[in-house]
Amino acid sequence: MKIRLKSPLYRMNVKRQLILLFLVAIIPLFVLNAYGNYRAGQILKQHVTNAYIELNKQNFKLISRDIEAINKVSSTVFQNALLQKLNPVSREETVLERVKNYENLEKVLASYSQDSDEREPLYYSLYVYDPDNTYSFAPFYPGPRKSGVYFFDDGEKPEWFDEAIGKKGRGYLRLVEHLSPPTRGQSSQKTLAYIRAINSIYTNGTIGVLVVTNLDARIGESLRTVSLPEGELFFTDGENRILAASTPGHEAVLSLPAEADSGEAMIGVTNVITDKFIYVINYNYVLQQKLVYKVPLQALLQQQNEIKQVIQLISIVYFAVGLFILLYFWRSLMTPLQRLVYFVRRYEPGNVVPETPRMKRNDEISVLIYTIYDMARRLNSLVHYKYAMDLKQKESQLQLLYQQINPHLLYNTLESIYWKSTLEGNTASAEMIKELSKLMKISLSRGRELITLEEELEHASAYIKLQQHRYEYQFHVGIDIPAELLPLAIPKITLQPLIENAIIHGVRHMGEDGEIWISASGDEEHLFIRIEDNGYKSVDYDRINRQLHKENPDPSFGYGIGNINQRIKLHFGASFGLSYAGRPGGGTRVTLHLPKSLQDREQQELGQDGKQK
Repeated sequence: MKIRLKSPLYRMNVKRQLILLFLVAIIPLFVLNAYGNYRAGQILKQHVTNAYIELNKQNFKLISRDIEAINKVSSTVFQNALLQKLNPVSREETVLERVKNYENLEKVLASYSQDSDEREPLYYSLYVYDPDNTYSFAPFYPGPRKSGVYFFDDGEKPEWFDEAIGKKGRGYLRLVEHLSPPTRGQSSQKTLAYIRAINSIYTNGTIGVLVVTNLDARIGESLRTVSLPEGELFFTDGENRILAASTPGHEAVLSLPAEADSGEAMIGVTNVITDKFIYVINYNYVLQQKLVYKVPLQALLQQQNEIKQVIQLISIVYFAVGLFILLYFWRSLMTPLQRLVYFVRRYEPGNVVPETPRMKRNDEISVLIYTIYDMARRLNSLVHYKYAMDLKQKESQLQLLYQQINPHLLYNTLESIYWKSTLEGNTASAEMIKELSKLMKISLSRGRELITLEEELEHASAYIKLQQHRYEYQFHVGIDIPAELLPLAIPKITLQPLIENAIIHGVRHMGEDGEIWISASGDEEHLFIRIEDNGYKSVDYDRINRQLHKENPDPSFGYGIGNINQRIKLHFGASFGLSYAGRPGGGTRVTLHLPKSLQDREQQELGQDGKQK
C-alpha cells in the first residue's frame, strides 16, 4: 500500500502560492544584502581603527619628543651659571650688578625662546620670589607669548608657584589660567605650560620656577598635522582635562565612554567603537598624559554608505521588477479567477446574474468565465417561474394563517401546556413555556402602543430567562431601576431587541464572564434608560449613530434598532431616541432618551382590564 505524502502547497490556493513564491525569491536577497552590509561595516571599522592606532602611536611619540626636548632645555637652563648665582635675598650686590644680571638672564631666556624650524615658538620665563623687592626695577607683566625674568613679592605670587616648588624639581604640564594674579582689564593669559622648579646646586634651596608657555599651540600644531575625516584630536592629562586640541570651542573635560577605562595598566593603547564614534586612546599614566582620537562613524562610513546605496538601489529595482511580474500575472490570471470564484460561491439559483465581465482575450480563462455565466443565466431561466410561483403560494399560505390565528387562544394554549408540563414534572420546559407566554401576553398588550416601564421590564426579563435557559445561564444580567420610574410610559417591545443585540453581539461567546446591566435615571422632564454590556468586539459607534439619524438608513444596517428609534421619535418627537457609545472599561452602552410621562387613564384602565381577563 502506497502512502502518499501531501505537500503543504496543496492546501494553499493559487493566490497564496504566488505570494509565497515571490517572498522566497525576494527575502534571501534582502537578508544577504543586510548581512553583507553589516559585515563590511564591521571589517571597515576594524581596519580603520587599526590604522588610527598606528597613527596615534606616531603622533604621541612626536608630542613626547617635543616635551622631552623642553625638559632637556630646562635642564640646560638649570645649569646656567648666571641663573645659579641669582640670589634676590643677598645684600652684597649693588643695584647696577642686579640690573646687569637681569639683562643677561633676559637674553639667555630669549635665546632659548627663538625658534628656527618655522614651528610655533615656545617662550621660556623664570619666576623668582623676591620678598624684599630687591629687583623692583624689573617689570612684572608676564604673558603666554613672551619670555622674561619676573620677580614678585607675596602680593603678586602666582597660584601655581607653591605647587611647582612642591614637585621638587620635577617638570610637569599644567593648564595655567593666570601667569600673574588676575587684575581688572587684564588680557587672557590662559596657556598650556611646562613648569619646573629651579634649585640651587650650592645651597639646595629654590631659586625660582621655569615656565615654558605657548605649549598648547605647539602641541595643537602637531595635532593638526593629522588629518581625520571630521574627527577631533585631544591631548589630555590623566583625569581627561583637555590640555590641547585640534579644534577650538571644546569643553574643559573630555567625556569618554566607560569602556575606555584601561584598568590597572599604566601605559598602552586602547580603542572603543560606539554607535556614533571611534575612540583611539594612547595613555601614559606615569606622565599623566593621553592622546585621544575621536572620529565620527558617519564620516568614516560615508563612502561605504554610497556603496550600500548602490546595492540597495539594485535590490529595490530587483524587487520592483519582481513585483511588476507578480502583479502582471495577478491581473491577467488571478484577478479574473478570483472574480469567477466569488461569483460561483455567492451565486444561488434564482438570483440575478450580473453582466458577464468583458475581457479582450480569447484564452481558456475567458472561455471558462463566459461559459459559467451563460450556464447560470440558463439555470435562472429554468427555475425562475417555479421560484416565483412557490413564493406567491407561501405568501398566500401565510396570509391565511395570519387570519386564522387567534392571539388570545394562542396565549391560553401556552398556559395549558405550561400546567401540563408542570404536572408531568418537566419543570425546565414548563418555565420556558411560561416565559414564552409572558412574552406573548405583553407583546399583545391589548392593542396598546405605550406600556409602563414595569411591564416592559417584565417582558424583557421573560426574554432574558428564555435566553439564559438557552445558553445554560452562561451570562449575568443586573437590573438597577428606581421604583419611582417604573410607572413611566415607554413604547412596548423596546428593551428586548436591545438586550438581544447585547447578547448576540456582546456577551454571547464570553461564558460566565459576560455581563449585561440595565439601569435608568431621570430628572423632572427626561428619562434615560441604559443597556450596557462588557463585550470585547470592536464597534463603529459613529457609523451606528449616523445611520440612526438618517432619514433613509442603509437596508444592510438592519431594522431592529432603527425600528425602535423611529417609533420613539414618532411617539415623542425628533429630540428623543437612541444613541450608542463605548462603555468605560470595554463594551457597549446604548441609551434610550424618553420624555418623563405617565400613561393616560384610558390606557391604564385598558391595561387593568387586560390583566383581569
